[in-house]
Amino acid sequence: MSSTNRDAAIGLLRLTPFTPGRVHQVALPPSARALSTLSHVDYEDAFLVETGPAQDRTAEQWARAILENAPSVVRGALLWGWSVLGLRLGSTRSDRFVLGWEVRRSTPDFALLGAGSRLGLPAELLLERRQKRILFATLVQQENHITRAVWAGVAPGHRQVVRYVLEQASHRERRRR
Repeated sequence: MSSTNRDAAIGLLRLTPFTPGRVHQVALPPSARALSTLSHVDYEDAFLVETGPAQDRTAEQWARAILENAPSVVRGALLWGWSVLGLRLGSTRSDRFVLGWEVRRSTPDFALLGAGSRLGLPAELLLERRQKRILFATLVQQENHITRAVWAGVAPGHRQVVRYVLEQASHRERRRR
């Protein structure tokens, strides 16, 4: 992604208004946290996004709809951001990965995506389908004091980007229905 496209994507993320009521940040339920394969979780966040009936797709299909069906400029910005954080992503064209995140576990009701890290910030994304909502959670392991400091600076922007991506997915789903 060129720096011009990256800057345009970041500007788009910062300036896009949100639709009130479609995405809510919530506490991560202990049952969802227990699905993590990280040796320890130092950071977690969770959001509920209204989707309408969620049972017509598996959790992995929802993950693909949210991440892989995002506009190309958004996908590019996400991939760039994850790369800057040192995440080791896989192919964006393989069924074993969702926009580069390895599918670690997948059932109809939840999908756990993971990525190792060259910098000591391995992470997981968890999607859990509910009746009319999707729970989307991020779990991060911080392996040293440098990664703790880096993540402390990144976390507020991360939450803003997650909210934006989920708002956009909710909007696409409303149009699809």
